[in-house]
Amino acid sequence: MTILTKSSFPFLLLIAAACVSFCHGNSNVLCIGSERDALLKLKNDLIDPSNRLSSWVEGGDCCEWNGVVCHNTTGHVTQLLLSTPDGWQGYDRSALGGKINPSLLELQHLNWLDLSNNNFSSIQIPGFLGLLGSLTHLNLSQARFQGAIPRNLGNLSELQYLDLRGNYFSEEVKSLQWVSGLSSLRYLDLSRIHLGKATDWLQVTISNLPSLLELHLSGCMLQDDTSPISTVNSNKSLVVLDLSWNRLSSVPMWIFDLHGLVSLDLSLNHLEGPIPDYFGNMSFLKVVDLGWNSLNSSVPNSLYSLNHLQFLGLTENNFQGEISNAIGNLSSLNHLDLSENQLQGKVPASLGDLCKLKEMDLSYNRIDQDISEILQSLSKCSLESLELLSMADNQLSGHLTHKLGQFKNLASLVLARNNISGPIPLSIGELSSLKVFDVSENQLNGTLSPNFGKLANLETLDIGQNQLEGVVSETHFSNLTKLSMLSASGNMLRFEPNSNWIPPFHCEIIQLSHWHLGPKFPHWLKFQKKLIALDLSHAGIADDVPTWFLNLSTQFQILNLSSNQLTGGIPYLKVGNMVDLSSNRFSGPLPRLLSNQFSNQLPVRFYSLSKNLFSGSLFEFVCNSSVPSIFVLHIDTNLLSGEIPDCWNRWKELGILNLGNNNLTGRIPSSLGGTRLRMLNLRNNSMFGELPSTLQNCMGLVILDLSENYFSGRIPAWIGDKLSILMVLSLRSNNFVGHIPHQICALQSLQILDLGHNDISGAIPKCLRNLTAMAIKEKQSEIYYNWISYKYNMNIHGILMSASLVLKGREDLYSTTLGLVTSIDLSANSFTGQIPKEVGTLIGLLSLNLSGNILTGNIPDIIGNMELMESLDLSMNRLHGGIPSSFTNLNFLNHFNVSYNNLTGQIPTATQLQSFDNSSFMGNHLCGPPVSKSCSTEGVPTDATKNGESSGRSKVNGFYVSTVVGFVMGFWGVVAPLFFIRSWRHAYYGKLEHIGNKVYVFWATKCI
Repeated sequence: MTILTKSSFPFLLLIAAACVSFCHGNSNVLCIGSERDALLKLKNDLIDPSNRLSSWVEGGDCCEWNGVVCHNTTGHVTQLLLSTPDGWQGYDRSALGGKINPSLLELQHLNWLDLSNNNFSSIQIPGFLGLLGSLTHLNLSQARFQGAIPRNLGNLSELQYLDLRGNYFSEEVKSLQWVSGLSSLRYLDLSRIHLGKATDWLQVTISNLPSLLELHLSGCMLQDDTSPISTVNSNKSLVVLDLSWNRLSSVPMWIFDLHGLVSLDLSLNHLEGPIPDYFGNMSFLKVVDLGWNSLNSSVPNSLYSLNHLQFLGLTENNFQGEISNAIGNLSSLNHLDLSENQLQGKVPASLGDLCKLKEMDLSYNRIDQDISEILQSLSKCSLESLELLSMADNQLSGHLTHKLGQFKNLASLVLARNNISGPIPLSIGELSSLKVFDVSENQLNGTLSPNFGKLANLETLDIGQNQLEGVVSETHFSNLTKLSMLSASGNMLRFEPNSNWIPPFHCEIIQLSHWHLGPKFPHWLKFQKKLIALDLSHAGIADDVPTWFLNLSTQFQILNLSSNQLTGGIPYLKVGNMVDLSSNRFSGPLPRLLSNQFSNQLPVRFYSLSKNLFSGSLFEFVCNSSVPSIFVLHIDTNLLSGEIPDCWNRWKELGILNLGNNNLTGRIPSSLGGTRLRMLNLRNNSMFGELPSTLQNCMGLVILDLSENYFSGRIPAWIGDKLSILMVLSLRSNNFVGHIPHQICALQSLQILDLGHNDISGAIPKCLRNLTAMAIKEKQSEIYYNWISYKYNMNIHGILMSASLVLKGREDLYSTTLGLVTSIDLSANSFTGQIPKEVGTLIGLLSLNLSGNILTGNIPDIIGNMELMESLDLSMNRLHGGIPSSFTNLNFLNHFNVSYNNLTGQIPTATQLQSFDNSSFMGNHLCGPPVSKSCSTEGVPTDATKNGESSGRSKVNGFYVSTVVGFVMGFWGVVAPLFFIRSWRHAYYGKLEHIGNKVYVFWATKCI
């Protein structure tokens, strides 16, 4: 909080301590010998890794020792200030530990003891501390004490300040009765101590401590107290109350009897319902924080009547409606946070009456207003005071006007993700205090003003995902010496600085995706020594990656150079969290993957070398990498060869592995079963053998694509038994044989089943009706691989998973719509029997391909109930009967084929069926549009009714028809199996090659 500290009492005590220290520093009083000896005993039992107590030596003046304060006249030790310097920042290197010697009891005049921010994790709070009767100040916060709180601390009747927050007390606190003895207590902090079972906490802290000014019970797991309101009547002194981060479900009504309260913090609870309309009785309130709850309705007017209120925090609730015009009554307000609610409408003009307003955050609401109107209102009274304005993620429109430049003290302006259009005004250069400027994901256009170069205090510049265009020059960055984040991706900007330009800034983050930066690799990056995140994707760079850039990679956490025309080899990469070099022209062996400073802190989340020209083996890359873990690995569409190495157990966290479209051979290594795979893509390689049983250990698999290889054997039953959340299963174009195991039907999440172009036989299982994900119409459009994400400014939360699918006769890559697709493809196999009518219950199915099998019987009428169907292919089977009239319900069909069956009768009249050409129906005995044969009144082809014509013509026609049919059947009887059954085709051509070799040898020997 920048405008008012919620706790003023510790500050006053520190001033007092400083005064004592200052007075002592000008005295010549020596310490008492017995007290010096006591301190030396204390030191001997302490662990001091940074030698903080080096001044504590035998024979020295203990009043001069570090952390020791003596009385300026008597020389008695009155204060021990042994808190870790710099708080938690210096904890690891200088925290004290060990034991606390009872010699402390010899310091009978000790009134101030501070052991906070140390590491006493091996001991409890010593019980003898309760015997230090002179103590007025005891701070043991965040010192990692274990065990229980000694109850005899309640004997310290002189104690005014007690802070025990943030320790690791393992014994459950069931009562706070011991606190009642601290009758002089003015400050109490028991935050992050489990008090859920201490039912007397309210009675003790509020009623039994009449002098208490500040009470901090944050994170104590407190629940609603049902005590009568009268229990708090005795406390008239409480000024600060912090009950944040507990389990309160409603605002306690007893709070409204604390008329002297100045600061109230109920944030991070479970508060529900409307805010009680009783705040008008608490006229002294300066701080109210109710953020991160589930409060709803609207803000009561009584809250807007608090004219002393300086801080109002209502973030992350469910407040609705418009902001009341009464907010203008908060004349003392300097911090307003209404972010992440459901507020709508317009911002009231009365906000212009808040002349002391410094910070206003209305982001993540539904405010629909012209931004120029808001700036106009605020300019009425807040031109000199406003320092922060955040209205990101609303529905703001209009243009930024020159009025913006009049807010002279504005340090942070965040308007991201709105509908603001027009150019960025030239007056932006007048905001000399501006540190953060974020207008990303709007519709801003025009050129980028060179006045940005005047903003000497600018640290964050985010103009990404707009429609800015034109040339950016060195002038735009001339005075930006403090710039740490430059994010401007997704614009049509060109930047071609002088080759010897040295930027004045040292950024940590640079995002310039879709800028024109090429064709040469940007040389000015050489001077960015602090860079940890870089995105130059789609930047038109056609050059080798320079050696100096590879050395920079030691500091990278995020690197994206994808979709350029970068060439040459990359010998090594030192990476942190994310690397994307996909869609370039890199060649040679895969780079050796080395750890950098971030790899040890966080595993590599994402690594992509897809769509390049890398060649050679995977062994060195996988087995000799020093990177401890990878979550996502894409090396598809390269020229890799050899076998996949069997050393994946070193990357047990691997979630996505894509090695498709390479020249890999051999079997699937068994060690892949020791990973946490969610997606495995090995499609379009030359791999063979049966599927290893260890893959059944990858029970989190969502996508399994092994298509277009030479895998053989039966489809394992464990796919259905173990891979229970599988959504995509593609075994297309392999050599699998046998039946479909009935366990496949247990995959209730399965949306894509592609077993086409194998040698699978038997009947199509009726249990396919159990594939429930194909039987629902509502689906999620995207399938993500999510992790516990390290959220840096590039906002990486997960990876959108994708799969190549063969639908409607062509292969396409699906990513953003993958979750919407449902498909079954059993084509080009040897399935027999009838089409099970149970398939018709899969009403969410979009594509069904059963072509190229030996299916018989009628087409089930129930298929006409699959109204979402877009592609249906039943061609090249032995189906007979007619096309069901229910097919007229298939209004979304855009691919349909029933050719080369034994179907008869009239084609049902429907807009969709008549839109297909004759090739979809040929090879049958069908009539009616769109085929050329007309139907008789009985619905059969007219040529079958012409019995009165000459028998000679019939015999001649029959001869030709029989000849053609015989040729077609004979031709397809030989060719079709070779065309659709890969194993037959290989055997046939192998036999031909074998015969050819014999003929050649015979011919050659005869000639010799």
